[in-house]
This record gives sequence, structure tokens and C-alpha cells, in this order.
Amino acid sequence: MEVRKALTCVLFSVLLWAGDAQNSVPDSVLNCCEGDVLFLLDSSGSVASYEFFRMVDFLKELLLPFSLGPDQVRVGLLQVGTEPHLEFSFDTYSSQDGLQAALGRTKQLKGDTNTVDALLMARNQVLKQGVPGGARPDLPRVLVWLTDGVDPGEVQEPMARLREEGVAILVVSTGHGNYQVLREAASPPAEEHLFFVDIDDINIISEDLRNAIIEIIRAERLQVKSVTTTTAQLEWRPVLAGTGYYDIQFGPIRTGQTAWTGGAGTSPGTDLGPFQSITRPGDASSAKLIGLRPDTMYTVTLTPKANLEFLNSLHATFTTQPVNPPQPEVQTLSTVTVSESSTNSVRVSWGPLLPHLIQGYQLEYSALPTGPLRVISVSNRQNTTVLTGLQPDTQYLVTVSARQSSGRERAMTVKVCTQEVLPALSDLQLTTVGNESVQLRWKGSYDGLRGYWVTWERGHSQHSTRYLPPNRLSTTLNHVPSRARVCVSPVYRTARGEGLCCTA
Repeated sequence: MEVRKALTCVLFSVLLWAGDAQNSVPDSVLNCCEGDVLFLLDSSGSVASYEFFRMVDFLKELLLPFSLGPDQVRVGLLQVGTEPHLEFSFDTYSSQDGLQAALGRTKQLKGDTNTVDALLMARNQVLKQGVPGGARPDLPRVLVWLTDGVDPGEVQEPMARLREEGVAILVVSTGHGNYQVLREAASPPAEEHLFFVDIDDINIISEDLRNAIIEIIRAERLQVKSVTTTTAQLEWRPVLAGTGYYDIQFGPIRTGQTAWTGGAGTSPGTDLGPFQSITRPGDASSAKLIGLRPDTMYTVTLTPKANLEFLNSLHATFTTQPVNPPQPEVQTLSTVTVSESSTNSVRVSWGPLLPHLIQGYQLEYSALPTGPLRVISVSNRQNTTVLTGLQPDTQYLVTVSARQSSGRERAMTVKVCTQEVLPALSDLQLTTVGNESVQLRWKGSYDGLRGYWVTWERGHSQHSTRYLPPNRLSTTLNHVPSRARVCVSPVYRTARGEGLCCTA
């Protein structure tokens, strides 16, 4: 009874603390952001029940200050187990009451730590833009991975693909995982997006992790859209609620020149000319800039003006379109194929063949993982070559580079494999040892040998087979009819070698 009372008191104090935390967060944080945040939660058997409860409780505290909704922050939860489980997607909850209740109902999956399959689901369904229940277009996407760090699997490649597709990745490890793997998974800079903390002290990183998320999905940003040769459209998130006004300063700058940020004691303008100034009312969220110069870099500063508070200025730079826009770049190298693989050579082909645009091709290849690098050069009128002198049964990394006449270079990389050496069987001997019984002897013991495959005729178009281990160099067959054909073939990792046959 005393334990139950103690737990009740603890739970009551946690609920009171959560309510105080919500009320203590300033409005600037409550309505700060717009983006989609997916939490990848390690729910496998390597996580103790107590640790899982602490992780869920940490998520509730972390997310409590955010305003949720279709025009603000959306949250999804994907659990990692033997099979990934989407607890809820981005469009499930638009209020803190619903989200907090859903987190409280979350149950641990147990099972294996199959992080790779969970990342594939995250990439193809949850974080993919433009699909039902997926992420919103043109808004920041964040993946927060909470793990105990125990055996996460080969996560490097799926994490790299997510980063390449614009997903910001933050990592929280509560165990003693592989630091290098976790550091490579997190988006740079790692010192701001990678957290190591003991499970009992996980709440001390709440503010730092929340601030890291806010920096990525902060809605106070000035966007420049529909840029033409002489105009540009500005869009921003309203922060004045209809009061005050927005002051907009813009002007041309040179490439590499530091943009004017409206600091005290400075005057807006550059050696390319003075800045222009326009204003918009407090309920506005866009403005059109006109009279711009073609093919010119501009800087623009938007400053909300309010009587009772100071609000930060927003900045952006953009370049107007040239009068004659450049032609789209020709894909000088779009395909690389492999054929005619043997034990020591392979043919590599590429395309398209564009000798009027290409000065020449260069092929770099080496055996994986740490073989010496070899380089060959090929004429600009040749789109295939044979790589020779390779090692049997070996994987190679081949990079084809096209050197363009303009000085640019385009490259593509493929993996190729040479064939395994399959030595033939030698010296098969067949001896009769009884009525319809024969003894077979042969010579073998080759590198890479996995065993022997024995076949013989049994009459009426029927055949029998027998598999023998590599250390067996003889066997006796019974019930072999007269003039039956008996064959022995060596078996290797990838195929059978050439065998020998005798007639009984």
C-alpha cells in the first residue's frame, strides 16, 4: 500500500510539472515552427522496460511546448523491432492532448533491432513528400533517432540517402554504441545533432535537443519565390497579428560580398546602387519586388515593426534570372553497364557517346575493400573497354569519368564481380566390386571446393544423385545396371566445375 501511494504521488507531481512546463513556455516557442518531425524509437528487446518507459516520458516532455497542426508542427512515431511499427503518422494528431495520450499508450515491441527496415519504411512512406500521410512539400523534415546503441545494423547507407534527400537527422544514444556509426548517421554539425546521455539523466538534454529541432523547422524565415529577370516574390510567416508594419529593404550586391543586415549606424546601399525600401501592413505575409536588374544578386531584409516588442529581422539573398537563360546541361554520362565477366577480365560500357562534347574518358578501378587503384584513359570516340589482369572471384569498384570540353567532369561508379575459378575433375576410375555395385575413385582437393556431385543411371530413364563432402575421394554405388553412365562433378561456391563420366 505504501508503494502504491508513493507511485501515485510521483505520477501526480509529474502531471503538475508537465502542466507548469506548458504554461512556462513563451509564445515565441509555442508558435515558432512549421515542419514534420519523425521519431525513430528503439523498441527492441535490447532496451529494458524501464529504459523504454524513460524514453517515452522524455518524448512527452520534449514535445509538450510545440504547437501542433496542419500549418505548424506535425509529429510521427515509428518503433524499431523485428518488424517496424508505425505508431502514428504525421496527420494523426493536431493537439497536445491527443499526442500526449498516444505517447502514454505506446507499448514496447521487443524482438530484434531491425533498424534498417524501419529506415526503409521511414524513407518510402513516412518522410516521403507528396504521398498520403507523408511529409508536406517545401517544409523541413526531421528524423530523431532514439537508440540504446546496441547492434543497430548497417544503417550508414539508408541514413545517407535520407540526408541526401533533405532530411535532417538527430541522434540520441542512451547506451554505449559505435560512436563512428552514430556520428556518421547524424547531420552535421555532429556536436549539435548527436547526443550521448545516460538513461537516468536523459531529461537534461531536453532543452538542447528541442532547440536543435527548432533551428531546423523554425518558421521565421524569409522565402524568395517566382524569381524572374526583373521581379521576385517574398513570403514570410506573419508575426505581427495585424498590428504594426513590415519594413523591407533590398538592393544589389556583388557575388561574395557580405549582405547588409540592417545594423545600427549603417546605411543601406552598395557600390552597385542604393537600397530600395517598401512597407507592408501587419497582416501581410507577402510582397512583390519589381524593377530589379537581370542576372544580379540581391539581398533583402524584412524587419517587423511593433510598438511593444523588438522582433528579429529576417534576411535572404537571391539572384534574378538572366535575359537569355542558359540551356539545360546535357547528360554526358548517364549509363554504365557491365558484361562478359570472366575469371580475370570484365567489359565495361558507358553512354551516351558524345565526342563533340567530351575530351576523353578515364576509368579507375580497384579490388574491394583495399586493393591498389589502377587508372586507364580511353578515347572520346570509344564507349567500351575490357579490364584485364583481375583477380578471380573478386568484387571491384569501377568509376567512369567523362571529361567535358567545358572543363566540367561527370562520373559514375559501379561494382563488378569476376567469376570464380572452377577446376575440372581429373582421373576418374570405376571398378566393379560385386553384383550391380561399382566403386568410384578420383583426384580432387582444389581451392574453394565445396564437395562433389555424383549422378548415375538406374534404368528406364531414371537417375540417382549423391552429394559428397570435399574430403571424400571415393564412393561405392549399388544397384547400378550394366552399361549405366556414372558421372562425378566438383562443386564450388557459385557453380559446378567440369566433371568426368564412365560407363559401368
